[in-house]
Amino acid sequence: MFRDISIAEALAKKDVLLVDVRSEGEFQEATIPGAVNVPLLSNEERAAVGVTYKNDGPGIARRLGLELVAPKMAGKVTSLDRLAGSRELVVFCWRGGLRSQFMASVLDTVGYKVSRVTGGYKAYRRYVNEYLGREKLSHRAIVLYGLTGVGKTDVLLHLAEKGMPVLDLEGLARHRGSVYGKIGLPPSPTQKMFEGNIVQILMNAQNEGVFIVECESRRIGNLLVPKAVMASMQEGYRILLYSSLPDRIRRIREIYAAGPGGSIAELQKATASLEKRLGRTKVAELNRRLAEKDYDGVFSFLLTSYYDPLYRYPDGPSPGYDLSIDSTNVAEAARVIYDFVLNVSEYKKS
Repeated sequence: MFRDISIAEALAKKDVLLVDVRSEGEFQEATIPGAVNVPLLSNEERAAVGVTYKNDGPGIARRLGLELVAPKMAGKVTSLDRLAGSRELVVFCWRGGLRSQFMASVLDTVGYKVSRVTGGYKAYRRYVNEYLGREKLSHRAIVLYGLTGVGKTDVLLHLAEKGMPVLDLEGLARHRGSVYGKIGLPPSPTQKMFEGNIVQILMNAQNEGVFIVECESRRIGNLLVPKAVMASMQEGYRILLYSSLPDRIRRIREIYAAGPGGSIAELQKATASLEKRLGRTKVAELNRRLAEKDYDGVFSFLLTSYYDPLYRYPDGPSPGYDLSIDSTNVAEAARVIYDFVLNVSEYKKS
């Protein structure tokens, strides 16, 4: 017989496969990070069952659901055989109802060790909201500051490779945070999925006492950084990264102007969004220079005349920070930060 477990128990389990049996549309909106989607009902079938429930009552709706699901169950189990291997399965639906009960019963019958999440995805959202609803997080933030192009994200990635607890907000948002931030990236997740991924990373870092994060404004693209994360960032250790203007231009060029012709049309479209701040004449000039592939000239102007005055970070060592590092060599900068983290009192080596 399958077991009903709380969402906290489900998240604490190791080496399990989370199985979301909701429809594709529900799954795409948001799920528990790491879950696979094995929908009992398609989007259209779920809608049809809902209409039947409203018009004809729950009994007839359940019969319709069974008629739709039964012919597909062997295929569902086979797909899970490939995905799960010998792992335990943890099944959930929207609120721990008939969909997850049915799937868990079938999987138990065919020999799987299976649990079902009490309250389903709705319980998970409550868990996330409670986690992020506190005034501040229990672990200390170590925050990277610096002007646009100094390589903060590259340093974060190096630190993650070294096993440090890194919260890459821009990576989770699939947005680099600037006017060009969406170019070349897949669609951003929903706010719910963004928050779920943040909580997963922070939970994994819980026992280490700290997390390393890049300084961000509250909004990244269309997503909002949770208030608890912002509060912890404001009270965290402050590390300043700096590098020369040519080095910063080089980094931006490598991201946005790589390949034949670069991403000129996308760059021009994004630059046009600055018209209210820079004026129509200046934007037209910048877009003309982009068409001429004068990337360095455009990026130099945007850095020195727009982003640097906006953020006002120092371009060299500053006593206002716990640590100042030249990030021209990002690997070396990451090594210095790694040593710094090892020596902060809050850090607990896992």
